[in-house]
Amino acid sequence: VQLQASGGGLVQAGGSLRLSCAASGRIFSATAMDWYRQAPGEQRVWVATISSGGATYYPDSVKGRFTISRDNAKNTVFLQMNDVKSEDTAVYYCRAATWDIWGKGTLVTVSS
Repeated sequence: VQLQASGGGLVQAGGSLRLSCAASGRIFSATAMDWYRQAPGEQRVWVATISSGGATYYPDSVKGRFTISRDNAKNTVFLQMNDVKSEDTAVYYCRAATWDIWGKGTLVTVSS
């Protein structure tokens, strides 16, 4: 699987942004997909997971604001980010969990 994240940019606090991660190669539908993020000077942290069956999981920091979804027909996973906060500023990465394959990140900057 090769992954390409997109959709990052500058957004005002309280606004919304949708990230996409397009996959090519192996059977996309068979793997859980994750989103992680890495803020400047910080470690990479987990943001969301969607299983191959569509179950979703979030840490408390984004629960209720972020939504992960997938379109297996388009081999794409999404991260809908609502009510963004300054602490959401980071480079966001997608990951194919079964093979621990990472895509290049996309930068999200939240302005206050």
